[in-house]
Amino acid sequence: MPIKVLMPALSPTMTEGALVKWHKSEGDRVSAGDMIAEVETDKATIEIEAVDEGTLGKIVVPEGTKGVQVNAVIAIILEEGEDASVLEAAAVAEPAPAPAAKPPSEAPPAGVAPPAPASTPPPPISGPPSPDRGGRLFASPLARRVARQAGLDLARVTGTGPHGRIVKRDIDGALAKPLALALPALVAEAPGVPAYREVPLSSMRKAIARRLVEAKREAPHIYLTIDCEIDELLKVRAELNQRAGQDGGADYKISVNDFVIRAAALALVKVPAANASWSEEAIRQYESADISVAVAIPGGLITPIIRNAERKGLAAISNEMRELAPRAREGKLRPEEYQGGTFTVSNLGMYGIREFAAILNPPQGCILAVGAGQERPVVKDGALAAATVMTCTLSADHRVVDGAVGAEFLAAFKRLIEDPLTMLL
Repeated sequence: MPIKVLMPALSPTMTEGALVKWHKSEGDRVSAGDMIAEVETDKATIEIEAVDEGTLGKIVVPEGTKGVQVNAVIAIILEEGEDASVLEAAAVAEPAPAPAAKPPSEAPPAGVAPPAPASTPPPPISGPPSPDRGGRLFASPLARRVARQAGLDLARVTGTGPHGRIVKRDIDGALAKPLALALPALVAEAPGVPAYREVPLSSMRKAIARRLVEAKREAPHIYLTIDCEIDELLKVRAELNQRAGQDGGADYKISVNDFVIRAAALALVKVPAANASWSEEAIRQYESADISVAVAIPGGLITPIIRNAERKGLAAISNEMRELAPRAREGKLRPEEYQGGTFTVSNLGMYGIREFAAILNPPQGCILAVGAGQERPVVKDGALAAATVMTCTLSADHRVVDGAVGAEFLAAFKRLIEDPLTMLL
């Protein structure tokens, strides 16, 4: 019987995704392990493999479709000896779920008669008022969905389908035209409201919004801030980088953030109560320091993980981050490379930010916000002096980490940062 290919759940938080690209076409032979499609989750773009072999009989969800629900049928594979006559029955037996948001005129509730055609066109999705066509706009569900995602006013599109119906090729053609037609998103809806352009929400931005609201609503945050003098760290870093590659040694380029990751991991070993998360049954204290590192990417951020960071030296951490960060920005991380960390480091020092308080990364109990190293006046032995100071703020889930535990962690972190040679032991 035909084999249904379902939209996979590629992360615990994934409820929907976008089908970015098909690597196979209808009629192509498919073997187990073949890359057949690319799916965009809330964190990355991931290639999915076929688990059965046969012929790709029908692509149910075309590439470029967003908002595809997890477990929706995206394609049908025919087994050996089957022909296209079985496809219709398979599609009817289990159709792909409709998009979550759908205008009422397109999908009336079951058992309710559809409304009579409106005498005026539906309101435009965006942009200034459209010329009246004198009746209802007829468009295929796919065309409506693509137009909605692109912010395109259907009233501006001429349909080329049967009886003037707007189909997907009409939308594609309109989007290929100048921005004034394709994206009429600059609009002032009411007096005093400035013109604006609506940017469609990506799966990643929706997930970030959902998780941040969850974090602030569910976890009572406590914030603790400490100043670390890093002149000695900068000196050790310069010496280590100068020696890199000499006399056949290891090739590396250590950053300040590599020291921060290493110090955070070692401090968690000294204060294991800070390496924890909340559950309704118990507080989970982790046995390894798996450090999630916030990396900015187009449209959001992602947190690749340095696993067992407490067991890795600075060179190993540096090389691992240099390999993970570019793939993170390209959306090429595997789920196991960004899921399951125990503690997060977020460093905005490279942007000149002096200090900030980060929002927790659920379900983790702590996140460390790191600011820029700046030359500031300090008092040493009763005299005014200058030092390079880096401000770090720990955000903690107060259900898991009390103030005293957070302070103990920061004290251990500060000792390591200000005496970096102890990190090399």
